[in-house]
Amino acid sequence: MTQDQEQSLQGWVPDLENGVTLTEVVEFAFDYRGNVTLIRRDGGELVGYLFNRNINVSIPFVQLLDQEGEASKIAIEEIENIKFTGRDTAAGQSYEAWKRRKEEEKAEQAIQ
Repeated sequence: MTQDQEQSLQGWVPDLENGVTLTEVVEFAFDYRGNVTLIRRDGGELVGYLFNRNINVSIPFVQLLDQEGEASKIAIEEIENIKFTGRDTAAGQSYEAWKRRKEEEKAEQAIQ
């Protein structure tokens, strides 16, 4: 596993009982470049891309674009947890990863 893959949240199921808050998870999900699965307190699940959130309003909420392209607005109080289930499309796309790839390509060319 590369350093960039280790930093990806892909596959993470936050443990809200041990140190991380739902508000923090919402922020991670907003920054995540893949689909997430919202686990609702009523047991339902909603899969999609979390594209907006606002915790500074009377009823904090997130907005999710589901797999059919429909946008949903869900109150944070209705969310039990958020799983990072989709492929992280930004994994390995950092400048450091780009530099490593270029250095590896130069080293391979020097060998040939």
